[in-house]
Amino acid sequence: MSMLTPPGMGGKKFRVTGDRYPRMRPRRRRGRLVLAVLASVTVLALLGYGTLQLIDVFSADDGGGSAPRARSGVGDEDCAPPARDGRPADTTELPDPAAITVNVYNATRRSGLAQETADALAERGFAIGEVGNAPEDLDGQVDSPGLLLGTAAAAESGALSVLAAQLDGAETGEPRSGQDAGADSVLDFVIGESFTELTAADEAERRLAELTAPQSASPTTPSC
Repeated sequence: MSMLTPPGMGGKKFRVTGDRYPRMRPRRRRGRLVLAVLASVTVLALLGYGTLQLIDVFSADDGGGSAPRARSGVGDEDCAPPARDGRPADTTELPDPAAITVNVYNATRRSGLAQETADALAERGFAIGEVGNAPEDLDGQVDSPGLLLGTAAAAESGALSVLAAQLDGAETGEPRSGQDAGADSVLDFVIGESFTELTAADEAERRLAELTAPQSASPTTPSC
């Protein structure tokens, strides 16, 4: 009787032979290992990102609450803000009307026009020189409202511009022969056929203000 058969029971007898026995293999744990590795990598990535954020925050606080601004290589003096309206501080200097002497000539057939115009210019502060009819070479030859004659020095000094602001459509030309070539404050005002009246005083003042206002800003101001 075999040792596997309980006592008192018959039947077929079995016999265990051989030296190999079935063994239970442990369950594979590879899946759990992969998940654990992925979880570790994720945690490390989050920790690294959080560290970078903290560094940025503290760096901003150290710099006065804002990140440092990159320098463009331009000196601070070049980064000064432009003057108001984008204009530089320098202005154009024009002579005062009192420093300008105007000779008034009538080149039309309307009598008394030269004196009336001279009186109006005197009220605006101009010094008045000669008043009368235009020279023969200009009599009846001026179709525009007026012809302003002055030397190059008068044009450069701004005297011609001051007088031109008093009359719309005025033309300018070379001084008459014999006029002092060095005079920068003596002008001839030849009244032409199209003349009606001087420009309104307030409009003339506005034009003079534009002439003396600062010029537009030049080239682009470097960005800082």
